[in-house]
Amino acid sequence: MRIGAGLVEKSLESTKEKSRSNKKKRRGKKKPMPSGVQKLFDTCKEVFSAGGAGIVPSPGDVERLRLVLDDMKPADVGLNQEMTYFQRMKSKGAPPITYLHLYECDKFSIGIFCLPPSGVIPLHNHPGMTVFSKLLFGSMHIKSYDWADIPCSSDKTLNPSYFQPSGVQLAKVKTDAVFTAPCKPLILYPAAGGNMHCFTAKTSCAVLDVLGPPYNDSEGRHCTYYHDYPYASFSVDTELGSEREGCAWLEEREKPDDFIVVGAKYKGPKIVEN
Repeated sequence: MRIGAGLVEKSLESTKEKSRSNKKKRRGKKKPMPSGVQKLFDTCKEVFSAGGAGIVPSPGDVERLRLVLDDMKPADVGLNQEMTYFQRMKSKGAPPITYLHLYECDKFSIGIFCLPPSGVIPLHNHPGMTVFSKLLFGSMHIKSYDWADIPCSSDKTLNPSYFQPSGVQLAKVKTDAVFTAPCKPLILYPAAGGNMHCFTAKTSCAVLDVLGPPYNDSEGRHCTYYHDYPYASFSVDTELGSEREGCAWLEEREKPDDFIVVGAKYKGPKIVEN
């Protein structure tokens, strides 16, 4: 069948026009914005890339991650206060706490603790870690400590062990306050910022935690629990003076029997490993 030359030319022009139009569409198509949790993962991956036990990210990197967490909302991780995780069941003792695992590698971990009213995460430590805690919603009392040095008596002939009762160690209170969302993320460091802390839920609440690096028993990063006692509980001869008001004695303990954490599947926006 014979086709006229004019029709061929028009057909070619139409094809070229469609091609140019498709190229413009491809160039003009913007990449979708990453989800809040994806942005958090990408930032953690960069901030903790050279991390390890006792290695604190640079102040600039700490601020970068803090700003990302500061923008995080419950919806960014698929949570709301009506979920069963946050309902106080009619049972004796402390209510169980739900943990949602988002991600973990040897450099960092991301997870969410879901606490019903009166839920408690007992006093525990974070050896060699830099930790970012973001209260996504709710109201929570936080008490935290750092280890303190005991100034000994001017009489150097005395045995220094006399000044620290056996089995306990002196710590100084860093934080003792109620926080209500929205509030700034809390940051603690291997030796400062409140490395030992306790959470008590005043209302149902969710805490997004980033640990760098995560706990690892084989590498010596074991979670230790503590009892805390007022400074006056023991009679010691130190030169703390008025500073003793902000001090307490911490004693290692086994994980409390009534501290129950139940794992649940994270159902929020997915994290894509690049």
